[in-house]
Amino acid sequence: MSSSAFQKVTLPPMDEYNQKLISYVHPPDWVNPQPADCYDLVVIGAGTAGLVVAAGAAGLDVGLKVALIEKHLMGGDCLNVGCVPSKCIIRSSRVVGEMWEAKALGINPPEHIDVDFPAVMERMRRLRSGISHHDSAHRFQKLGIDVFLGGGHFLHNNAVQVSNQTLRYKKAVIATGARAVRPSIKGIEEAGFLTNETVFSLTKLPKRLAVIGGGPIGCELAQAFQRLGSQIILFHNGSHVLNKEDQDAAEIVQNVLIREGIHLVLNSKIQSVEKTPEGKLINFLSNGSKMSITVDEILVGAGRAPNVEGLNLEAVGVEYDQRQGVKVNDYLQTTNSRIYAAGDICMDWKFTHAADAAARIVIKNTLFSPFGFGKSKLSSLVMPWVTYTDPEIAHVGMYEQEAQEKGFDINTIKIPFSSVDRAIADGEEDGFVKIIHKKGSDQILGATIVSRHAGETISEVTTAIVNKVGLNGLSGVIHPYPTQAEAIKKAADAYRRTLLTPTSKRILGLLTKIS
Repeated sequence: MSSSAFQKVTLPPMDEYNQKLISYVHPPDWVNPQPADCYDLVVIGAGTAGLVVAAGAAGLDVGLKVALIEKHLMGGDCLNVGCVPSKCIIRSSRVVGEMWEAKALGINPPEHIDVDFPAVMERMRRLRSGISHHDSAHRFQKLGIDVFLGGGHFLHNNAVQVSNQTLRYKKAVIATGARAVRPSIKGIEEAGFLTNETVFSLTKLPKRLAVIGGGPIGCELAQAFQRLGSQIILFHNGSHVLNKEDQDAAEIVQNVLIREGIHLVLNSKIQSVEKTPEGKLINFLSNGSKMSITVDEILVGAGRAPNVEGLNLEAVGVEYDQRQGVKVNDYLQTTNSRIYAAGDICMDWKFTHAADAAARIVIKNTLFSPFGFGKSKLSSLVMPWVTYTDPEIAHVGMYEQEAQEKGFDINTIKIPFSSVDRAIADGEEDGFVKIIHKKGSDQILGATIVSRHAGETISEVTTAIVNKVGLNGLSGVIHPYPTQAEAIKKAADAYRRTLLTPTSKRILGLLTKIS
């Protein structure tokens, strides 16, 4: 083993939980190993994609030499500044949302709900640190992987440099992920702002919080902080939030956000930000009118930028774009045949589960597809995703407009949760199951679910699409009563009823007479 310098990191507040987190995912006393003569696989980036590639390759126990490089925190965005901390905070905020609804359920909540924001954030840090050992440097070392902490970049077509060490490789994988976009708004750098990379370090609740961006991240955190006690002003440049989602679904969430007291500023363009004694003054246009508002903090949740800088990709002939990231083909192979990429660095699907699925494709295509035979394709994946507002929006497959643009003649079945007994009993009638199928067939092309449990429910439809089970098949699946997932069976039964043509009814009538 040889010592090599790398940048030590901190994550405020440096309490016992963040210290524990860092001791796992970027241990300050880490000593990089002496490099092997040549690695079968060198992975740059230890977020979800990089971790799955490295662990998957090493875990096959076929004697592969694998190196994993990370310059910041192992676990990447998901563990440290994404899925894990955001869902912890959303869970706390949902308690408040449930208390707001309690009176309709016959429960009298207190007039004032006392939110202990520092305790909410401490809980998040405690749970995050407790999970972090799964992504730790020591765990991956025990898997037989050489873990190098430090910034890695390509030297030439068979070598990567990290700190002062050279790692030679047969194949390499770029999995450096993406980061929050820094907005080009006059004065915002001087005034200061938060992103998903810094908002989870808060220990004091901002009384007035502006959120820029009405996409999934913006809407999720806007609702959570509103429920925890901030007054939220949500800026969005579109005519409605979540404009990439099913419009009916987005409308339900937008109405909930407004009902919960969020000040929604649509068709907006922020012109400048000024730091004043009263707070941060935001000057903006909304529907052509000049306006301004003062807040305590600004959270930017609009857009991601790929981490392509510093990799020296030109030296190895890997083409990339500053906005789209590393260019790959359907096999996740870059323009250099020996180098692959996975995750946010190269994919439109910027989800943890998408990075995981792509990493599995990379393992197969880099190590177990001799002469290119048997390669797996990214386009073969059926990818669900969820926006974790309350209610949630979950989607898989094609949207209606997308299916029509691809030349499909479609039918749409929509089951409102107001017709589902369990949703009525739960007081969760805002939402629906919408299934798009090929006209004249039970083939499912896509589905959108809006409900408090949509993220849990969508997997049934995803499983059906992956295994080519149509609506007829779903209709034959027994669903426990009463459950909200019964809405899927209702949709399938609705399709079955369309098969009852006058001719089929006559045949059924004949069968009853001779049975």
